Amino acid sequence: MAEERELDLVEISPDAKPPVAKIIDWGKYNYQRTKQLQRNKKKTRSLEMKQMRFGLKIGEHDLSVKIGKVNQFLTNGHKVRMTLVYHGRELAHKELGFKLADKVIADFGDKIIVDQAPQFIGKQLNFVIRGKPTSHRVQSEENTVDIKV
Repeated sequence: MAEERELDLVEISPDAKPPVAKIIDWGKYNYQRTKQLQRNKKKTRSLEMKQMRFGLKIGEHDLSVKIGKVNQFLTNGHKVRMTLVYHGRELAHKELGFKLADKVIADFGDKIIVDQAPQFIGKQLNFVIRGKPTSHRVQSEENTVDIKV
């Protein structure tokens, strides 16, 4: 039958009793499958983990500049790992780093979700934040709908 229609006979399930085969145009099928994989790959959004590093003795202006950059990462939908690096004798005052981390979290207010609370590992204090999903109200003639972005 496949030869009469000038198509290909493809074995779908060889282990089944009786084996299952299908008559298809293999070139067309393969092309459509490749295109579908490309569309699926295009639609997936890769969620990157960005990182922002700063020291314990960072100045107020420098901190505000870094927080502005982190804010850009969050609006683009990325997670951000904040790393506070201790140098030398700063390790004797670990509590200062936790205070700075709390200040950074407080600066963002309710715009962020803390995925990983501040943790001291080695000579670094790490925590992970991500932006809160914002909902937009769409007003239509029949009803109001909340859309999560």
